[in-house]
Amino acid sequence: MSGTLTLDEVAVPLRALRLLAVDFGHLPAPSVHVTTIYPGRLELSFYDDLSGFEMWREALGVAADAVAYREQTDGRTGVLSASVDHAGATVHLVAYADVVTPALVGGAA
Repeated sequence: MSGTLTLDEVAVPLRALRLLAVDFGHLPAPSVHVTTIYPGRLELSFYDDLSGFEMWREALGVAADAVAYREQTDGRTGVLSASVDHAGATVHLVAYADVVTPALVGGAA
């Protein structure tokens, strides 16, 4: 993409955010990200709040099997992600949480 985008050129995800605020204002507030790198995308991020991610996933009608899982930071952080089209924008849900490692019983592996 050449040149600088205008605010009008990222209006689609901003309109989607406005509609989400009206329709789902009762859900947990995510961190919201709109970028000129992906001008048609609205990202809703959750940090240490997998239940918030799940509430939004269900509200937006994203199937559980459409959620991707990966780990980062040498396996210490789990990342859930899913995308859905909503109000003309791609809404990308992402959640970050510590990976819980079960304690060893008896101190041996």
